[in-house]
Amino acid sequence: MSMSHPVAPHHDGSARYVPEQAPELGDTVPVLVRVPADADVRRVHVRTTPDGEPRFSEAVVDHTDGDTVWWRAQVGVRNPVTNYRFLLTGRRGTRWLNAAGPVDHDVPDTGDFKLVTYDPPPAWARDAVIYQIFPDRFARSAGAATRPAPEWAIPCDWDTPVVGRGPETPYQFYGGDLDGITGHLDHLDRLGVNTVYLTPVFPARSNHRYDAASFDHVDPLLGGDAALARLADAVHARGWRLLGDITSNHTGDGHEWFVRARAHEHAPERELYYFDADGDYESWNGVRSLPKLNWGSAELRRRFATDPDSLLRRWLRPPYGLDGWRVDVANMTGRRGTDAYTHEVAALLRAVATDTRPDALVMAEHGHDHTGDLDRDGWHGTMNYVGFTDPVWSWLRAGDDPVPNFLGTPGGVVRRDADAVLATMNAYRSLVSWRAYTHSWQLLGSHDSARIRTVVGDAARQEVAAGLLATMPGTPMIFAGDELGLTGTNGEGSRTPMPWHRPETWDNRTFETYRSLIALRRAEPALRHGGLRWLHVDADTMVFAREAVDGTAVVLARRAPGSPVRLTGLPPADNVYGGAPPLRPDADGTLTLPADGPIFQVWRTT
Repeated sequence: MSMSHPVAPHHDGSARYVPEQAPELGDTVPVLVRVPADADVRRVHVRTTPDGEPRFSEAVVDHTDGDTVWWRAQVGVRNPVTNYRFLLTGRRGTRWLNAAGPVDHDVPDTGDFKLVTYDPPPAWARDAVIYQIFPDRFARSAGAATRPAPEWAIPCDWDTPVVGRGPETPYQFYGGDLDGITGHLDHLDRLGVNTVYLTPVFPARSNHRYDAASFDHVDPLLGGDAALARLADAVHARGWRLLGDITSNHTGDGHEWFVRARAHEHAPERELYYFDADGDYESWNGVRSLPKLNWGSAELRRRFATDPDSLLRRWLRPPYGLDGWRVDVANMTGRRGTDAYTHEVAALLRAVATDTRPDALVMAEHGHDHTGDLDRDGWHGTMNYVGFTDPVWSWLRAGDDPVPNFLGTPGGVVRRDADAVLATMNAYRSLVSWRAYTHSWQLLGSHDSARIRTVVGDAARQEVAAGLLATMPGTPMIFAGDELGLTGTNGEGSRTPMPWHRPETWDNRTFETYRSLIALRRAEPALRHGGLRWLHVDADTMVFAREAVDGTAVVLARRAPGSPVRLTGLPPADNVYGGAPPLRPDADGTLTLPADGPIFQVWRTT
């Protein structure tokens, strides 16, 4: 696939194309579509499906802009999720334009553009840059030394190598705590992030704490409730946000609910889980220490969510004031055999969270196809492993050794050229609303995956990856330590202690790359709120435009050197990242982009 002249008609859900970004039921919303003047388009209709029945209305020319014709149509917002697509008619026949792009054959409605009237995600989320912290490995305060290691733990010095795969893996205990995080917020400030996401902080019998023993208090090994309140105060004093991590699919087998349920057949907690007649129980993926919660239980819904002092509510209130939750294993929550409560639970947790504090964010973990679980009045977005992480890895991966993906597909992440990468990204993006896509977390890795530095092999390719993270739509999420060039071959092996005491090991070039890219995103509204239009793709090169009402950014990402990219139909542009010359049209109106690589460059059109 090679595109050097952007002649395709285009529409996305950004404000340049959909001026009303928060429609309500009953509204009539204008939508615009841009059509190059030399495209074969003479008439445009918009097709909607109110109450499930197709309906067409004709668009009119709104205005012309150079060699582009902008058409405007009206969409009636009849249903909470209103689908629409465009029918483009020319001399040579008709084409559809849906969220995957123009096609000349009939396609299902699942790929239509979508207007969503459910309560929107909080406004702050569109400008967030998330920093993920695994508390046991981030930093130790002075108080950490006074706390004896628990009986389950294998105490480790801060320099002890992490065992990525072995029986000791979940029990290596480094003793990081919440006051340690508070003491290093200046590092986050230098980096430029504005939202801190903590993996679980509740008591447990592992270093990852996804096997909660209680939801009623913070693990004393982390400093207890008071330490979370201190961290929240320090984060909020900087104008930042703080997110927690909750396990809605399971608890630990040491959880007080499960202990009572297992001990007494008639205990009220019994219905919170799945027990059979022999006293056996369902667990997450057969891991016996993680018994699965039964969302068919009204008592579970009360304790977890609806009760005035439920765990979901309590930590969103002062003195902690978490700004929302990342929901662990959201994809399996409420699903078991014939039980299908997932969408009910998502809507319930979102409604309770926003009832408790209207600006709460509720983000789902989902490691594979998330498209059926969004736009249902539940999760505000997802962790976009399949639509961002895996495709970026497959394009930029180094070497021939297998790179395991998040869910362990046999063979791992294969090497692919940019056209296949773009096809994957578009496939997932086109099946959800623009709102759900832009509010999902884009990430290059997490505590559950290999480190991006290990995947791509060097600082130059990591810069390209980080550039895509900072400039593509969605909310960037950075796993603590990626900005220092830390490495790791799998999830557990990537849970690396931060080398505060060994600054000579830091990759300062990579830190500066991340800092500069985050600053660029903060400075350029188009990178946070603009649309996405692809301008050129070849095996080693991606070029796209982020177009906003108040400006456009042009982005070049190359994994290797190649031929210069020549584009027409674009205005002059000044370089704002990467140090390349400005883009100025030649006598034929052509802009020529650099051919060297790996490189990452951004220009702002003038």
